[in-house]
Amino acid sequence: MSFSERLQADAALIEARLGAALKDKADQPVTHAMGYALRGGKRLRGFLVLESARMLGVTKGQAISAAAAVEALHAYSLVHDDLPCMDDDDLRRGQPTVHRKWDEATAVLAGDALQTLAFELLCDPALGSPERRMALVAGLAKASGIDGMVLGQALDIAAETAGRPLTLEEITALQAGKTGALIGFAAEAGAVLAGADPAPLRHYAAALGLAFQIADDILDVTGDPAKTGKRVQKDASAGKATFVSLLGLDAAKARAAALVAEAEAALAGYGKAAANLIDAARFVIARES
Repeated sequence: MSFSERLQADAALIEARLGAALKDKADQPVTHAMGYALRGGKRLRGFLVLESARMLGVTKGQAISAAAAVEALHAYSLVHDDLPCMDDDDLRRGQPTVHRKWDEATAVLAGDALQTLAFELLCDPALGSPERRMALVAGLAKASGIDGMVLGQALDIAAETAGRPLTLEEITALQAGKTGALIGFAAEAGAVLAGADPAPLRHYAAALGLAFQIADDILDVTGDPAKTGKRVQKDASAGKATFVSLLGLDAAKARAAALVAEAEAALAGYGKAAANLIDAARFVIARES
């Protein structure tokens, strides 16, 4: 099975779990908006959960709720990031953003509900002992809150009004929270579920998360909106500092490739069992969306 086929197979499992989680919810516009926000996407974060778990001997059936949880959390972040008070985007995954499809109030509530759904999913007894479930809850809270994704977004907003472009060190720290923290949780989730040492996966995820963001910055410059499913060249239009603006396009590509090599090296101790995660790292900088 190719990497693309594995990614699609895991995405189908995750979508089925998310569909089951929404099935018995109230038949309200906000519920429909939640389902809409969950459509599409690569499911890369959920894939990292399932494949890190598999590598350490945890079945996909045991790990699926954690994979669905991280995708629900990610979807919430996209809904809120797209709002007029944040990035003010009209297009996401090739379709109108939630606040354009419905309205701003529904988008806010749908995002809120997707966030709480993520933690509801982490309470699934199939994930293991109460201690392991609590570790997952704490890990996702830290990765998505003021120690992680929210802090990164706050720093990004502050940078827009600072009156000066960010330095390379500053933008690296910003993206470690905004993008890297959730990827880190996803990759380490398998170790939590298996009761294994998370350090190698932590190192892998740190390199992977930064490579992912550099690739996003490259796509903003070189990408095709028909393939990315969202606006491109918006960072340059806004005068935002990015890895491309600071390093140049060729150097940014070289840095992303070096980070993928770092991610691969972090998994060397797992041998052939890490093949899927290594393929994921290579995919991150080769993707077109």
